[in-house]
Amino acid sequence: MTFKKEPLILAIESSCDDTSAAVLQGRRVLSNVVNTQEIHESYGGVVPELASRAHQKSIVPVIHHAITEANIEKKELDAIAYTRGPGLLGSLLVGGSFAKSLSLSLGIPLIDVNHMQAHILAHFIEDARQENPNFPLLSLTISGGHTQLVLVKDYFELEVLGETLDDAVGECFDKSAKLLGFDYPGGPQIDRWAQNGNPKAFRFGLPKVPNLNFSFSGLKTGIARVIQQGMRNDSNFISNNKADLCASIQDAIIEVLEKKLLEALKITGVKHLVLSGGVAANSGIRARLSDLSNKHQFKLYLPPFEYCTDNAAMIGIVGVLKFEKGAFSELSHSSTARYNLNHL
Repeated sequence: MTFKKEPLILAIESSCDDTSAAVLQGRRVLSNVVNTQEIHESYGGVVPELASRAHQKSIVPVIHHAITEANIEKKELDAIAYTRGPGLLGSLLVGGSFAKSLSLSLGIPLIDVNHMQAHILAHFIEDARQENPNFPLLSLTISGGHTQLVLVKDYFELEVLGETLDDAVGECFDKSAKLLGFDYPGGPQIDRWAQNGNPKAFRFGLPKVPNLNFSFSGLKTGIARVIQQGMRNDSNFISNNKADLCASIQDAIIEVLEKKLLEALKITGVKHLVLSGGVAANSGIRARLSDLSNKHQFKLYLPPFEYCTDNAAMIGIVGVLKFEKGAFSELSHSSTARYNLNHL
């Protein structure tokens, strides 16, 4: 089988509540379509069963949209890449099953992708808005379901140095936002309100976790305690202090991330840091890390916003890199809710 110099890859992402498809030619994105499920807003969080049903309804039109926008035909594709895990198993199965069926029908290779690896390697998409980093690099990967510090020596040599022992940073944002009366997802709303508040107005006890691991459950409890105490003394406590509460919550979360990040940079001696994952879109985190990079002399790489949240372009770039290696997957490979980066 002969291939074009720059392969055309269709990528499918369905790990949580976003159905996404992208087409890449080499490392360039021709299309990147994301359909966000709004059904979960009234539940205050993602409902797994509803998520998988919504993926079933939207996957065909989303893929059709991506292929049409890329101005190609299915017969031109060289491979199908899809998210194998980690994520919600029901959601992963929808994307994985569709990818396998399409691969069989077109007679082209199938490539399975680790979702967390994809978040990190999104920095290697060829895009005029971002500079590709150099190895070795350190990744701070922060999302609704994950918080990880990863040492990246090469595209396929990644070592998890530390991760959350309980809740992820995105969950801490969203659960705190719910206490403040914001709709789901509340993290972006905290970010907006924080810009007009005093980050030192309220103090919360910060977790003390050994090594490079994280914990946010105690911080969530501390935030809830401050809000509950305030409400007992003043029924309008939240509305009277909303901007200051948001700024203080965000500052506390950033302080936790900052402390571990600086420790990891010192231990590894790495001078290149990439910020990855959905919470990487947070303006407060971006600003604080930019200041830290100047103060501590490391180079910071911030991805465009559409490559932060779950999207198929990031799945596609891993697909391209695996295609170049001839690292294709088997139809027998099962989707998995847990997929460790240390065991790629």
